[in-house]
Amino acid sequence: MTRRLAWERDGRDWPNRAASQFVRAAGFTWHVQIMGSGPVLLLAHGTGAATHSWRGLLPLLARHFTVVAPDLPGHGFTETPRPGGLSLPGMAASLSALLTVLELSPALCAGHSAGAAILARMCLDGLIAPAALISLNGALLPLFGLTGQVFSGVAKLLAGVPMLQTMFARSAGDPVTVRRLLAGTGSVIDAEGVALYARTAANRAHAEAALMMMAQWDLQPLLRDLPKLTTPLFLVAGSNDRTVSPTEAVRVRNIVRGARIITQPGLGHLAHEERPAETATLIVQIAQETGVLPP
Repeated sequence: MTRRLAWERDGRDWPNRAASQFVRAAGFTWHVQIMGSGPVLLLAHGTGAATHSWRGLLPLLARHFTVVAPDLPGHGFTETPRPGGLSLPGMAASLSALLTVLELSPALCAGHSAGAAILARMCLDGLIAPAALISLNGALLPLFGLTGQVFSGVAKLLAGVPMLQTMFARSAGDPVTVRRLLAGTGSVIDAEGVALYARTAANRAHAEAALMMMAQWDLQPLLRDLPKLTTPLFLVAGSNDRTVSPTEAVRVRNIVRGARIITQPGLGHLAHEERPAETATLIVQIAQETGVLPP
């Protein structure tokens, strides 16, 4: 297990490899995939994932959009930023810097899980001004009570002890463990997807970044600011999501005026990987409704 994923080795068969490039922004090097033409669509994956999460969805969306999909800071083949850079405001600011270097302004954005929180923070802070924000099983609300305290405490402990990070990466990278963890999300994905999650999770730098991100994550300020969100919000929720309960979308709708819920029956937290064509159709329909694409 090496310190960081190596593109020449670990990226040799990376999904949509031809769309990959490496860009320097916010003080570190990013891996970003850009594909297609048309209005710019920004994709933000969730904690512990990488651009492989969009492997089936990206080519479908590229028929309609210029799709920009980075590995978030510390994830996949993107370098880890300085201390504090994996917090929600830090990641939002860094992603904004990447867009500035790329000279791209998203007309539409879609984020999965924690990626939706990053995009919401960017909208609230005026870093992007898309026609709509699409939350794909978005993790927009903090964990309350004892569960939240334990979760945060464990993440901080693991992130602070190198030996524990190594043990976590070895355990998380075991294919049997990965398959069990993915099944726990309520989703069933293909063998390629399982192998890619195992490959990234087994890398210490990637695992460490995911742990540090969880340790630094604080959604209370986002919860406070969500009522101020003026960007049209579409909450796409898998009915079988066991990671972020579909009832969370109802709570968010009660907080954000005009937010709409779109349910994907029978799908789990990784719905966009289970049925990429269905998710692509939903995104295109939202783009047409909001004027990003012609009807």
